[in-house]
Amino acid sequence: MSDAVSTQGNLPSEHFLNLPRGPGVDNGPHLDEIVDTTTLAAHDFDVDTRTGFVPPDPPICRLPEQWEPWEAILDKAMHVTDEEMRTSDNWRSEVRQLPTLPVEGLTSEVLLRRAHHTLTFIMHFYIHTLPLTAPVVIPASIGIPLLKVSTHLHLAPIATYSDTVLYNWELKKAPSASETETEPEWGLDLQNLKSQDVFTGTRDEEEEFFLSSARIELRGVEVLELMRASMDEMFVGDDIAIRRITSYLTRLAGVVQALTGLLMDVRKGCDPDVFYHRVRPRFCGQDSDPGERKWTFEGIAGCGDLLEEPTDLSGPSAGQSALIHALDIFLGLDNRRSETSTTTTSGKADARTLLRRMQVYMPRHHRAFLRHLSANPRPLRDFVQTKTPQLVEAYNQAVGAVKGFRDAHIRIVALYIIGPASRERAGETGGLLKGTGGTQLAQFLKGVRDGAADALIQ
Repeated sequence: MSDAVSTQGNLPSEHFLNLPRGPGVDNGPHLDEIVDTTTLAAHDFDVDTRTGFVPPDPPICRLPEQWEPWEAILDKAMHVTDEEMRTSDNWRSEVRQLPTLPVEGLTSEVLLRRAHHTLTFIMHFYIHTLPLTAPVVIPASIGIPLLKVSTHLHLAPIATYSDTVLYNWELKKAPSASETETEPEWGLDLQNLKSQDVFTGTRDEEEEFFLSSARIELRGVEVLELMRASMDEMFVGDDIAIRRITSYLTRLAGVVQALTGLLMDVRKGCDPDVFYHRVRPRFCGQDSDPGERKWTFEGIAGCGDLLEEPTDLSGPSAGQSALIHALDIFLGLDNRRSETSTTTTSGKADARTLLRRMQVYMPRHHRAFLRHLSANPRPLRDFVQTKTPQLVEAYNQAVGAVKGFRDAHIRIVALYIIGPASRERAGETGGLLKGTGGTQLAQFLKGVRDGAADALIQ
């Protein structure tokens, strides 16, 4: 691509989104003909062309010996029954008695990610096994290291989508040396994954819930490839480029439909009532605490100005997936919501605000990726509106597929949250919906879905 392109987009010429145009014919090149940008993409945004936002190698499953007390207490939590957790303070007492370990030796992103994962899992175990009448005071033994690690990572000090999905997997069966040499992608089969850690003993339900998102991330790698190829062609803008983009958008619609199928497949291994009553409560952040308690981090005052009381304490959510945000930005759905929302009290404005808020909980490199994507000087939607009817039709197919994905998400929310919550309320007198609130969540998702429908070009 030309130097002018990188200047217009404020991106370096060697950037992931500024690579040379791939060869091909009028109906578009095969994506495997495009230059492999694995190293460069990972360096810029921690995005791998083989695995997308998921790291290409399994995350480490244990910290070095210096931080073994954290790993050991997490191991113990995952082998204590829910009843023992509720009725006994023994495990929580052990957490309080842990030494406050230094974090200076966590010198790599890989180690910091594992530390964040381990400490947030311990914190969630600790908080959600407290009696609902007990105040939430996170012991300094885990809270102070967590705040320091989170500061290094520029990430909220709470379990996030990256802790439960992106950096919480390993291979069921690792490839042999010969298989690695002959089939480098051997281990990245969607069915060859398992979760490293889970909050409950319901490994089938909870693990399936996490892995359904991981499979969507891995299958969605083609989305990122098609986006980049389309952006390359938009900068060229000739008739061949228009035909190629038309082909890419048609293919994009098919990939998003495949993602919708993977989303609905969660029903095969995750029981809605088990999820609602046993898995989901462990995800809750401060803003959905069943006792509406404020979460306080012990020991912050003794750290001077180095640490501050955190304000972003929502739990993990699929809304924190950079892949889905990237789709919105690329297709112009994010800007479309901005254009059609005029007040902060409207449903669409609320949806836009919450989607942007979800980015706070993403790894910082992925946030940077979305910012660069948003800075594209030639938005796809604007480009499409000035070109051929065939291109408009392909764009509408892609937008329609995203709307279908949103519809599926609403059905999953109804099945896994609204339905169990309604059944729970039916057995109570005047009981309120617990957690984040299924009805409000459904209204939010419908607002996002309707934003996609509004983006169709007439």
